[in-house]
Amino acid sequence: MAASASAWVRWSFFVSRVWAATFHPRTANLPVVGGDLEAIRRNPATDTVTWVGHATLLIQLDGVNVLTDPQWSDRASPVGFAGPKRVTPPGLAFEDLPPIHVVLISHDHYDHLDVATVKRLAQTHRPRFLVPLGLRAWFAELGITEVGELDWWQSRTVSGLTLTCVPAHHFSGRTLWDRNRRLWSGWAVAGRAKRFYFAGDSAYFGGFAEIGARLGPFDVAAIPIGAYLPPVIMKAGHTTPEEALGALADVRGRRLVPIHWGTFDLAEEPIEEPPVRLLAEARRLELDAGRVWLLKHGETRRW
Repeated sequence: MAASASAWVRWSFFVSRVWAATFHPRTANLPVVGGDLEAIRRNPATDTVTWVGHATLLIQLDGVNVLTDPQWSDRASPVGFAGPKRVTPPGLAFEDLPPIHVVLISHDHYDHLDVATVKRLAQTHRPRFLVPLGLRAWFAELGITEVGELDWWQSRTVSGLTLTCVPAHHFSGRTLWDRNRRLWSGWAVAGRAKRFYFAGDSAYFGGFAEIGARLGPFDVAAIPIGAYLPPVIMKAGHTTPEEALGALADVRGRRLVPIHWGTFDLAEEPIEEPPVRLLAEARRLELDAGRVWLLKHGETRRW
């Protein structure tokens, strides 16, 4: 889905952000608690979610370990010397991961699909990768063949979990020449008795309600809250903190895990602003405080 801004506006913003991230990087002072290794390693007795950072989550459900959009590199960029740099380290060291059975990829942007990380996962864990249409060939070029490619609403069963590729309102592309040649998505993860929704990256759209109607309710919904300024660039592809709460209601989610903030400096809002706006909106809506799980990097919650 094409962004509303013109190509010149998008290009100007991209160049300015790369320049700022490379030569005038901002910093953040966000806590990192380190993963709850005891809870993680007690699997399959405990179902947990751990926020590694950005859109990377370790989901443990029914004894199956699932990673979403794994990113352990220092930059979300095609090169190591420029582009958005990590402002908060991963909350869980790669070496501390339990055996990973499934990796879910939402789309091909560098902050969600990192070459070094997926190659390392393939070499050390040999998981099953599930990806939207068009990405299996990309993985094959890396020599990774344990890849299932799905269209929206298609499902796969892996180790007893049902994993469904669901719509998102976003776009794709890793270069100036491959825009929207691959699909983008979210994912629904259904176990024996619990369900988890991972939005990936998306603007607010009517598809959230359809996901909730067809696959909900969800015990936990991971929805992005960052990268929303300037609106002329970001509104077509990202949710604001306030819209994330609307999406939570639409997908029939019981608890929200905010993602896509505080890890990479991708947009113009203050790095630490998204959760402040989120909690203010939750108070305005008079939501039960227990429904918003504002995780620290590395924090593990049982669900």
